[in-house]
This record gives sequence, C-alpha cells and structure tokens, in this order.
Amino acid sequence: MPKKKINVTLDQDLIEYAKIYATRQRTTVSEIFTQFILNLKRINEDDPMKIFLDDPGFRDSLMETMNKIQSGATKWSTYDEVF
Repeated sequence: MPKKKINVTLDQDLIEYAKIYATRQRTTVSEIFTQFILNLKRINEDDPMKIFLDDPGFRDSLMETMNKIQSGATKWSTYDEVF
C-alpha cells in the first residue's frame, strides 16, 4: 500500500524523546507512530492477534527477544546448526 505523509504537532520535548527512543530501538519515528496506530486499530477491531499480544508471557517473551536482537546479544545460527 502506498504511504502518504501526515503532519503531527507535538511539544519539542516529545519530538526529541521520540527521536532518541527511535534511535535506541533501531527504528524510525514513523514506525513508532505506525505501530501505535496499528495497536489502536487492533484493539478497536477485536483483532485475534491482540489475544496473543495481551498474554503477559507471550508479550514478555516477545519483548525479551526483540531486546536481544536490537542490542546485538543474539547469537545467530545457520539452518544446519539448528537442524
């Protein structure tokens, strides 16, 4: 789907925080907004995926995995090493 531009007005301190957060998470400010809006959409549309994300164990595991990947702490293995 083609993307379009949207203008959002925020306080300067929130803009700076969003930029710092995005850098630390190795993502973009645009992706932060996209994920936030998608989450709102899923909640309002009763998306089945929400059930998984609402499970504390699944969410904690997912967040831990994401943090390991983003920090570089993950040791990647080849297909042959795993199987």
